[in-house]
Amino acid sequence: MAAITAGMVGELRAKTDAPMMECKKALTEADGDMVRAEEILRVRLGNKAGKAASRITAEGVIAIAAAGNTGAIIEINCETDFVSKNDSFLAFTKNLAGLVAASNPADVAALSALALDQEGFGPTVEDVRKGLIGKIGENVAIRRFKRFAGDQKLATYLHGTRIGVVVEFTGDDVAAKDVAMHVAAMKPVAVSQANVPADLVEKERKIAAEKAAESGKPAEIVAKMVEGSVQKYLKEVSLFNQTFVKNDKQTVEQMLKAAGTQVAAFTMYIVGEGIEKKVDDFAAEVAAQVAAAKGA
Repeated sequence: MAAITAGMVGELRAKTDAPMMECKKALTEADGDMVRAEEILRVRLGNKAGKAASRITAEGVIAIAAAGNTGAIIEINCETDFVSKNDSFLAFTKNLAGLVAASNPADVAALSALALDQEGFGPTVEDVRKGLIGKIGENVAIRRFKRFAGDQKLATYLHGTRIGVVVEFTGDDVAAKDVAMHVAAMKPVAVSQANVPADLVEKERKIAAEKAAESGKPAEIVAKMVEGSVQKYLKEVSLFNQTFVKNDKQTVEQMLKAAGTQVAAFTMYIVGEGIEKKVDDFAAEVAAQVAAAKGA
């Protein structure tokens, strides 16, 4: 049986907003498996347990560069929110978005090798990055980027510097911009139900099955409950099926049809998405310091 620490309970609570005791019970049942414990809470507590799952823990900014059908979106990370507002850090991110759009590097290593001069640092992106680390006093990391170039037009939206969206489309510019803003607000995972990743569907089906099984209803009813839950989930996370944020009387798909616009794809970056900050166990840290002092 895995030891369940206060730090583990605190981390699960931060992810799910569930009560501390429920988090401890779930972790105990899951033998310390954080992912499984989160699933157990979803079964017991419903969607409430997933409300905080998308909280962003890492810092940094998103930048977009776009002109015509060519563009790029990039995420650069730092250690604190304070540095994410630093002019040098913001300029570096903007410069890199432009480089990606113009030079089409294959990966972060290729981007790091491109020529760049900023504030006397250079001659490469990597040299500038290292120079800024010394100047700012925090680690700076190029996390990810994506370049766009093709027949589709691009609509972009930045919500501050923490959420960035690029929509690939044909048709009306205003409608496409509205879709970009909608994506930032509603955070769909795919354009249509058919495009929702299979692993996400399977995870939702598993949770729905466990929850339905607790109802005690006959197997055929349970099967219908599971399928109903999955279909509800698919509608909630697919862009075309979502209710349009600017008009709750129509779906995004209906709005686009009325505007004569087709959306081929969208890309959304959220600062720190999928990154977990280190969770400090202050009690353990103090205990270790006391023990070290006694041994000195």
